[in-house]
Amino acid sequence: MERKVEVCLHGCDSERFMAGLPDKHFDLTIADPPYGIGKDWKRRRRAAQLFDDSGYDNKRPSEQVIKEIIRVSRSWIIWGWNYFTDILPPTNYLIVWDKMANANQKIKYSKCEIAATNLHIPCNLVSIPWDGYRMGEETGKKKIHPHQKPVALYRWLLDIYGPENDMLWPATVFDPFAGSGSLGVACKCRGFSYVGCEVSKVFAEAAARRLEVPVIEHPEFEEPEEPKEQEGESNDADEGTVEQQGDVRGGQDQ
Repeated sequence: MERKVEVCLHGCDSERFMAGLPDKHFDLTIADPPYGIGKDWKRRRRAAQLFDDSGYDNKRPSEQVIKEIIRVSRSWIIWGWNYFTDILPPTNYLIVWDKMANANQKIKYSKCEIAATNLHIPCNLVSIPWDGYRMGEETGKKKIHPHQKPVALYRWLLDIYGPENDMLWPATVFDPFAGSGSLGVACKCRGFSYVGCEVSKVFAEAAARRLEVPVIEHPEFEEPEEPKEQEGESNDADEGTVEQQGDVRGGQDQ
């Protein structure tokens, strides 16, 4: 019998979506929320040319959103631990993603990102390239989100932290900030069902094309201004474009 893997992408605010769910509804949530450092990102003009004023990452989610993520999840992983230490529960269980960008000290962006989890695995480290033209298996592919994370990172998380899959009824992974849909791609690859939420119509439709599913639209589904397309070549070879560099903000790849 064929496995019943389902992929659903909701066009909605994740807080409203979670409010109607029972406790521990999802087997695993992997959340990559905005870190609230958009002003720093917008100072870097090449990134701003591509994703100008979409409102993304101007503020971080509220404490209530983080509490809801934890409530609806049997297990959870939340990226941006260092930006949420005041509202995340204390934990010794961290995950460090090394972007393998130590050689590039001229560009001032984060060389690693840190996630917290309630899964009792001692502090773990994974090295996956995501720097400039070096984007591992995705080198040469255009990004569809300003802070897109690599599919390889999510495959690794599912391999190490993912719940056991039943032969016929796969575990379900929740993504409250779907962004580019990278987690959904990894779930399809690893045989997990996926439920994502994305409030931006632009990003949701781009992720839906990537996942080859329709967007399930909710009443509050927004349609922000389209990101600006970059015109011409960069005059600063060291700075490059968003597609070339991964993250140019100093904080986050999503």
